[in-house]
Amino acid sequence: MADGQRIPMLEIDEARRRAVERGIPENMAELSVFRIALHQPGVAAGLNGMLHELLWKGVLDARLRELIIMRIGWATGSQYEWTQHWRVARMLDVPERDLLGVRDWETADHFGPRERAVLAATDETLIHGTISDTTWTECRSVFDDDPAVLVELVAAIGNWRLFSALLRSLDVPLEDDVEPWPPDGTAPHLSEAM
Repeated sequence: MADGQRIPMLEIDEARRRAVERGIPENMAELSVFRIALHQPGVAAGLNGMLHELLWKGVLDARLRELIIMRIGWATGSQYEWTQHWRVARMLDVPERDLLGVRDWETADHFGPRERAVLAATDETLIHGTISDTTWTECRSVFDDDPAVLVELVAAIGNWRLFSALLRSLDVPLEDDVEPWPPDGTAPHLSEAM
């Protein structure tokens, strides 16, 4: 086993074997988070199931989803989440300006009503565990009261909040040769993290 921070990472071959047994794509087993999560294959399968639905089959705009994830990564101080999804968001052509804007989204003047609604919903969920009536009304408005999108919005916030807690609590290390906190190495101050 390779050294993990709190729980040792499975060797890649063992992680792949366990992933295949649970229907998880082998390439997922190469990620540090799954090399740790696959110590409990049922949990790893559940995590993969949510990721699969939200990343590949979701109805929420991918750019907005990535802004939510990046906001959670920043607000909670989750280095792995920020770093991993920086790459995902950039592959989806989400502009760096938008990704950096989530650090202090309330003063970012380039975000419109949709971005502001989902980022407010994200922060409220992180702080209070729920979305306020005012922000919910804004979300309903910007998403044309589409129940599928609204359900997925809440699920996405909850899913990546769960991932942040898992990543931070298990102290999941970044993959080899990955620089933390792209693009500039700036990390949130501990007092800022939610």
